[in-house]
Amino acid sequence: MTRDAGEGSRRRDASTRDGVSRRGLLAGLAGAGLAAGTAGFVAAAPEADPPGSTPDSPPEAYPFHGAHQAGIVTPAQDRLHFAAFDLTTTSRDDVVALLTAWTAAAAAMTAGRPVGGDPTSYDSPPNDTGEAEGLPPSRLTITFGFGPTFFEDASGADRFGLAARRPALLRRLPHFPADNLDAARSDGDLCVQACADDPQVAVHAVRNLARIAFGTAALRWSQLGYGRTSSTSTSQATPRNLFGFKDGTANLKAEEPAELDRHLWVAPGDDPRADWLSGGSYLVARRIAMNLETWDRSSMREQERITGRDRPAGAPLSGGEEFTAPDFTLTGRGGEPLIHPDSHVALAHPSRNGGVRILRRGYNYTDGNDDLGRMDAGLFFIAFVRDPERQYIPMQTRMAKSDLMMEYLQHRGSGLFAVPPGAAPGEFVGQGLFA
Repeated sequence: MTRDAGEGSRRRDASTRDGVSRRGLLAGLAGAGLAAGTAGFVAAAPEADPPGSTPDSPPEAYPFHGAHQAGIVTPAQDRLHFAAFDLTTTSRDDVVALLTAWTAAAAAMTAGRPVGGDPTSYDSPPNDTGEAEGLPPSRLTITFGFGPTFFEDASGADRFGLAARRPALLRRLPHFPADNLDAARSDGDLCVQACADDPQVAVHAVRNLARIAFGTAALRWSQLGYGRTSSTSTSQATPRNLFGFKDGTANLKAEEPAELDRHLWVAPGDDPRADWLSGGSYLVARRIAMNLETWDRSSMREQERITGRDRPAGAPLSGGEEFTAPDFTLTGRGGEPLIHPDSHVALAHPSRNGGVRILRRGYNYTDGNDDLGRMDAGLFFIAFVRDPERQYIPMQTRMAKSDLMMEYLQHRGSGLFAVPPGAAPGEFVGQGLFA
């Protein structure tokens, strides 16, 4: 987040040119009754053109504002810091103030600027924690979502006068067969997905948002991820998970606008009581531990039988290349299907799930070791869908019951969040919900 001596004057000049001064913005927010603790983080410079971009190279920064939130169809970056928060306030105004401050901070950080602008006092804590000073934006994206308990608590009480606008599809994910969930690593009122090409930039984003939230929301759980396991663009090669296999070949890509409208974006009329979610999506998060030591003692034949694809190229065992459609009817020796009907690809492929598709942004994780000296590692699964009841829950239920890979997996964390559409300049994320 490189700065120079003239940055402060440029920021002030830019904000004046756009007709919104720092003083005027803060005054307007104060007049709206926003909490003083977060109002200090609201002022931010307008977004500039992404630095370092050329017609032949991806930009160093993705714009924060837009019709949809960044970090969904954005080409998947290499690093993740995902966090879930619980609200500690009972004030609706505090929630609006937090979302307003988070939006301003996210717009600044994704553009490579420090949070809150220049320090206001040498004797006060800095507005920005500083560990990303001098680093480029690293294609940082920050995506926000609301959990079911954002609207109603466990007793069904309406927390902020928003229960009537809770999407009908937004509920806690069911306890799937074989789940071994840790409540301390599941759910949450709010979620933040920070993706970047530099882990320090991603951590810096969540750290600063947590700092801004102090007194209004508390961190419930978080997860670091590395080595993306999904591609969201046809320009990206399909990466490998910790089992060494390519996964998610048939998932949605950014270059399929008609398919995105069909499977990803919530459309007007999907849910009349949650019209504010139109243009948004639903985020499914699952922390999946992988029994690597057991897998590593399995033969290549067994690994490929379980996966349903060959390991070198990721091609289906029925033949072809990675993107060849699998033929689940093709048989081999003894009349046995070349792709086992309970293999992972057979249970997860769109053709076996009513044609539904999902957009995946999963990451590998490694969190040291357990008490038995085994690696605590696996997949932090993230998927975006238009309808979790139709696109995710039935598929996961079938896989949990019969997927051959389940012998090597344990689902330990879970969450479902409604991801509102993007915010225009001057708006905060989720503003339509409070209208």
